[in-house]
This record gives sequence, structure tokens and C-alpha cells, in this order.
Amino acid sequence: MSDSPNAPEAPRPAAPASAEAAGQPAHVPGVSVRHTRAKGEPRFPDGPRADPAGSHFERRIRSFQPRRSRVTAGQADALQRLWPKWGLDIDGQRVIDLAELFGNDDPVVLEIGFGMGEATAQMAAADPGTNILAVDVHTPGQGNLLNLADQNGLSNVRVGNGDAIILLREMLTPDALDGLRVYFPDPWPKKRHHKRRLIQPEFLDLVATRIRPGGIVHCATDWEPYAEQMLEVLTAHPEFENTRPDGGFSPRPDFRPLTRFEGQGLDKGHVVNDLLFRRVQHHNQPPTGA
Repeated sequence: MSDSPNAPEAPRPAAPASAEAAGQPAHVPGVSVRHTRAKGEPRFPDGPRADPAGSHFERRIRSFQPRRSRVTAGQADALQRLWPKWGLDIDGQRVIDLAELFGNDDPVVLEIGFGMGEATAQMAAADPGTNILAVDVHTPGQGNLLNLADQNGLSNVRVGNGDAIILLREMLTPDALDGLRVYFPDPWPKKRHHKRRLIQPEFLDLVATRIRPGGIVHCATDWEPYAEQMLEVLTAHPEFENTRPDGGFSPRPDFRPLTRFEGQGLDKGHVVNDLLFRRVQHHNQPPTGA
């Protein structure tokens, strides 16, 4: 999962026809350009906020790392046009009604960290009866996913901007989700950084309160030591059970697309492990909706 607290600059409008005559380069559509903003001017006036939660919540060790890259003209256009319709700033100041957010009562799966959004868009297209709330803090990826959703008519995608922990803890009700997807999170390979890994007992404690019994937590990683830690932590948690009878890793399910990045890793001999764990229904726990 990536962060972009200092989001890239928005592309400036295309130069007028007279620009070349004046010796200035004309804007090329789809190519990232930089724009000098006045002090205090927002990068995307109708788009995601740079720091939606601000200083309202305590500082803690973050599981994501800042990553800067430029926003293309197409991504900037999608952020401006579609954010008011399909975007959600995670400010932690209100509890959201998922049925109202999506406009229906279909099950909702939370995806934390979606990169550029290609896999998310493919899963949304293949399963239009499942809503996907996709959360990331990488501005180009947010714009790209919005653009893909628009181009493919995917009304079951909403894009969240901010810290997924704040979303889970402050903005979702108990049993609000039908699943959680965490694909290829930052492995934080150095031992002193392992505390930054997302899949930890405390994180699963929180997740267990927001996923209905029977809901699936699906993780995938190409970093084998992290896969082993994920398996250990999930297996030890009393609120989750492995969907594999042998207690091991799962084959990649058909609904998770093989991304270009993943394919390149497999070509290099990387091992990708999937884990699918089910939220437990305890005997003394009433069924959801009872």
C-alpha cells in the first residue's frame, strides 16, 4: 500500500494553438505536466484531499510508505470529474452507510491497497453483484481506477482516500463488510521494520469486528517470509479459520486476476502465496441480522 501525502501536481490545461508560435511547447494529452499553484490552492479542487483525517487521531506506526509520482492528464480529469460521485475521503468524522454510498444493499468487500487499480476493475467487472470499496493513498492510482470504472461502466466501485485503519475503526459499523482483500502489501523486509507490516494480531482484532461471520479475509504476497507470518498470525487468531483443510496456503482463486506485475515476478521465479481465512461464527453468537 502506498501513501502520497504530498500528492503530485495536477496537469495544466492544454496550451493554446498560439503557444508553439510563441516558442512554447504545446501540451500533449495523457502526458504528465507540472503546474505552478498559488499558495494554498488545492491540487484537485473537486478531488481527494491531501490529508483527510488531519490531526484528529493519534500518531502511530504506519503500515504504508510515502510514494511520489506524477499524475497524468487522464488521471487528473477522472479525479476532478468523478471524485464527487465515487470518491470517499477517510476523515474519521462520521459513520458511513455503505448502502447509501453504493446505492444498493449488495455485499461490500474492502480492498486495502490497489496500486493502479487494474485488478480491482477486473474483479468488479466479473462480479457486478459485489461492491468494492477500494482504499489507497496513491493519487495516480486513485485517478486511474476512477477512469477504469468510468470507461467500463463499473457502478460497484468506490475509491477511498486515506488510512484504512481509521476507516475500519471510526467509519464502519460492526459486521458491515462481507470480506477484506489485501493484495501484495508492503512486505517491510528489514527485521526492524516488521512492526510496520499490516497483517498483525491487533489489525485482525479490528477487522474481526467489521466483517460479518462467514466473511473472507483474502491476502496475497510474493514475499515468502511475510506469507509465513501472515499464515501464523491468521491461524492463531480465534476469530478466523483457514479455508484450507490442511491449514496451509490456498491456490490463487479464479476471481483474483493475475496482474502484469505478478506475472513478471513469477517469470523471475518468485513464489506467490494466497491465504483465505473465514470469519468464525461462534456458537453463542447470534447470526448476522438476527
